[in-house]
Amino acid sequence: MAMAVEHQQYKEISGNNSITKHQLDNGKYVRYTTEQVEALERVYAECPKPSSLRRQQLIREYPILSNIEPKQIKVWFQNRRCREKQRKESSRLQTVNKKLSAMNKLLMEENDRLQKQVSQLVCENGYMRQQLHTGSAATDASCEPVITTPQHSLRDANNPAGLLSIAEETLAEFLSKATGTAVDWVQMPGMKPGPDSVGIFAISQCCSGVAARACGLVSLEPTKIVEILKDRPSWYRDCRNLEVFTMFPAGNGGTIELVYTQTFAPTTLAPARDFWTLRYTTSLENGSLVVCERSLLGSVAGPNPVASSQFVRAEILPSGYLIRPCEGGGSIVHIVDHLNLEAWSVPEVLRPLYESSKVVAQKMTIAALRYIRQIAQESSGEVVYGVGRQPAVLRTLSQRLSRGFNDAVNGFSDDGWSLMNCDGVEDVIVAVNSTKNIINSMNLGGILCAKASMLFENVPPAVLVRFLREHRSEWADFNVDAYSAASVKANPYNNTYPGIRPTRFTGNQIIMPLGHTIEHEEMLEVVRLEGQPLGQEDPFMSRDIHLLQLCNGMDEHAVGACSELIFAPVDEMFPDDAPLVPSGFRIIPLDPKPGDGKNALVTTHRTLDLTSSLDVTPAVNSSTDVSTCQTTRSVLTIMFQFPFENSLAESVATMARQYVRSVINSVQRVAMAISPLGLSPNVGPKPSPGSPEALTLAQWICQSYTYHLGADLLSSGSVIGESLLKDLWQHQDAILCCSLKSQPVFIFANQAGLDMLETTLISLQDITLDKMFDDAGRKALVPEFAKIMQQGYAHIPGGICMSTMGRHVTYEQAIAWKVLAADESSVHCLAFSFVNWSFL
Repeated sequence: MAMAVEHQQYKEISGNNSITKHQLDNGKYVRYTTEQVEALERVYAECPKPSSLRRQQLIREYPILSNIEPKQIKVWFQNRRCREKQRKESSRLQTVNKKLSAMNKLLMEENDRLQKQVSQLVCENGYMRQQLHTGSAATDASCEPVITTPQHSLRDANNPAGLLSIAEETLAEFLSKATGTAVDWVQMPGMKPGPDSVGIFAISQCCSGVAARACGLVSLEPTKIVEILKDRPSWYRDCRNLEVFTMFPAGNGGTIELVYTQTFAPTTLAPARDFWTLRYTTSLENGSLVVCERSLLGSVAGPNPVASSQFVRAEILPSGYLIRPCEGGGSIVHIVDHLNLEAWSVPEVLRPLYESSKVVAQKMTIAALRYIRQIAQESSGEVVYGVGRQPAVLRTLSQRLSRGFNDAVNGFSDDGWSLMNCDGVEDVIVAVNSTKNIINSMNLGGILCAKASMLFENVPPAVLVRFLREHRSEWADFNVDAYSAASVKANPYNNTYPGIRPTRFTGNQIIMPLGHTIEHEEMLEVVRLEGQPLGQEDPFMSRDIHLLQLCNGMDEHAVGACSELIFAPVDEMFPDDAPLVPSGFRIIPLDPKPGDGKNALVTTHRTLDLTSSLDVTPAVNSSTDVSTCQTTRSVLTIMFQFPFENSLAESVATMARQYVRSVINSVQRVAMAISPLGLSPNVGPKPSPGSPEALTLAQWICQSYTYHLGADLLSSGSVIGESLLKDLWQHQDAILCCSLKSQPVFIFANQAGLDMLETTLISLQDITLDKMFDDAGRKALVPEFAKIMQQGYAHIPGGICMSTMGRHVTYEQAIAWKVLAADESSVHCLAFSFVNWSFL
C-alpha cells in the first residue's frame, strides 16, 4: 500500500533520540526509537483508533513523543491498523488455502477411486461380452457389487480371538467402502462439493441395504472426533439408547466393544429398530484412527430379549469412521453408514422410507459431519450467540425437544407409556404416562399424548412446515396453548390452570431467535404469543404465552431431509433445566412412486392471501396436465402432549383427541392451499384463491347485484377479469357469501369481511351464518330470507353481529342478494354486504 510517509522502527543511533522539525517536514522516513514504538503500541492495545483529542493527550502523557507531530502519530496509527488488517487477511487466506488443499486431496482420492471403478466395470463388461460370444451359460448381471458379508453368530463372542478376527474383517470391508470401490457410490443429489461446502457426499446406487458416505475437513484433532462420534446419542437424534456391554483390549492397542443400540421410529405407523453390534476402534500405520462397526447375527442376538421385544432387529453392515490427521492441524473425516433396515416389517406405503439411501445420508451421515463441524467452530470461537447462553446449552435444549417428541411418538412401555381406551381403529392414538410429573407440587397425574400419522401427496414438507411456523393462528387454539403453558409455571394460581380462563389471541406472534447451526438447517427460537383476557379479571396481568421452538428441514432443495416443527411451553425467563413437554409436527418425504414419471415437481411459495395470487404467476404451467407431473409423497406425524390431574384424565383425553383432529383438518386445508398442484391426499383438484373459479364467482357476485338492485356494486366499473376480483377484494364494505344449505356455511369473503369476522380464508369454511348473530339477530333474519328468495334481494336494517373472537360488530345496514350462476336460472349462493361496520 502506497503511503506519503512510511514509518520504520530503528534502534537509537549515535545516542541522539530527538527528531528535528526539519526531518519531519522534509525527510521521507520518520525514525522512531524503541521506547517511542513501545509507548505507541501500549496505546494501540487500548484504543486502535484514537481521536484527535486523545492523540494530543498522548503527547502530553508521554514526554518521549513530544517531538512528534500529531499528524505523524495519526499516520502511525493508520499504518498500524493497516498492518493488523493485513496480518488477519494473511491468516485467513492461509486457513482457506489449507482447506482448499485438503479438499483438493479428497477430490484427487475420489477421482482415483472413480478411475478404479471405471477400470473394474470395463473388465466386467469385457468378460460378459466374451461369455456372450462364446455362448457360455448366462452370467449374473446384477448391478450389486460383490461384497461378502459373513453372518457372524454369537458363538464367536465367547472367543476373544474369534471377535478379533471379525473385527479385522470388518475393518478391511469398511476401508474398501470408505476409500475403495466396494460400493458403487454416486453423488448425493443437490450436494455439490466446493470450497464452501461441508464435504463430499455420496449414496449407494445398487447394493444390498442402504448406504451413504461423507468425507470432509474438520478443524479438530482425531482423538476428539472419535470421542464425539462414538457418543452417538449426542448427535444422532433418532438414537434412543446406546449401551456398551463388553469391552476388552485388542492385541494391537485397539479396543473391541459389544454394543446394544435402540433407535426411535420416525412415525407411529412403524416399529422402532435395534442393533446388536461389534465396534472396533484402532489406529493405522499412517496415524489414522478408525472406528468400524458391524452387526452380530444369531438366534440369541441381543442382551435382553424382553427389553428388545418392542423393536425390530435391523442390521449394520460394515460401517464406521476413518479420521486422518491433516498437515497444519485438523482432520480429514470419512464416514460410511451401511444398513439393512428390514423394510418388510413396515406397511408397503412406508417402505421407500426404509429403502432410501438419501434418508440415511441426511439423518445419519451428513448429520454426523455437520455436528463435529459445529463443535469445531464453537470451540474456535467462530460461533457466538448474543442471548447469554452457551452453545452447549442451546444444543442440549434442542436435543431435549427432539428426544421428548420421539419419546411420546414411540410410547415405549418401559418409559411408562400405556394406551388409553384404544380399540385398534382410532384415527388418533391417546397414550398416558403416569410416571412423568412436571411439577410435583401440582399433584399432576402425569402426561397424556394424542398422536396420529397420515400420508400427504404433492405437498413440499419444507413449505408446509414453514407455513405452520409463520401462521400459527391458522391451526392452533390459543386456549389449548395456555392450558399446556400453565403446567410449566413455577407458581400456578391456586393450583389451577389459568389457561381455562377466557383469553383471546391477538393474532400476533413474535419469534425471537436463540441460535442456529452453521448451515441454518436447524433453528432454536422462542415464540411469544400475545394474549388478552376477555373479562375484567386481572386486566393488567400478562396473558402472553412463550414457546421454546425447534425448526429444521426448512430447505426445499435438501433431498431426503426430514422437516420438523417441535415446541414446548416455557416461562419467559426459563432456566437451562426447565421442564419441557414437547409437541409438534414431523414431515418425512418418501421417494416418488415407481412409474410416477421423471418430471421434476415445480414448487412455489403460495400463500392464502387472495390478492397475492393476482400478482404472482403460478409456477406450474397451466397447460400442463396434472397427471404428467411427478407425485411426491410425505408422511406427516402430529403429536401433542398435555399434563393432567388424576381426576381430569378422561376429560383431558377427550379434549386432546378432539384437538388433534381439529389440527389435522386445519393442516389438510393448509396443504391443499399451498400444494403446487392444488392436490391433497385422497382429494381431487381444488381451486385455490385467485383461480379461474374465484374469478368466476366474483363476476357472478357483481352481475347479480346489478341484476337485482339495478346499481353497480363496484364504483370502479370493472366488469371482468382480475381487476374485478381485486376491486371486490379491496372493497370497503364487508362482503360475505354463504352456501344455500339447511345450515349456511361461508364460502367466500373479501378482506373487509375477513377482518370483520376476525378469521382467515381457510377458517372461513368452518363458520356458519348463524354464528354471526345472537338469538334476536337470528330471529330477525328469518323473515328476510323469504323476501330474498322471492324478490332476489333484501335490505336488512342496521344491527349488531359477532366476530369469531366474540367481539361485537355494529353495522349501518346490510344488503343481501341471490348470486345467480351464468345461466341466471340457478342460484349459486347468497351474498351479504355489511355497510359501515365497526367494532364496539
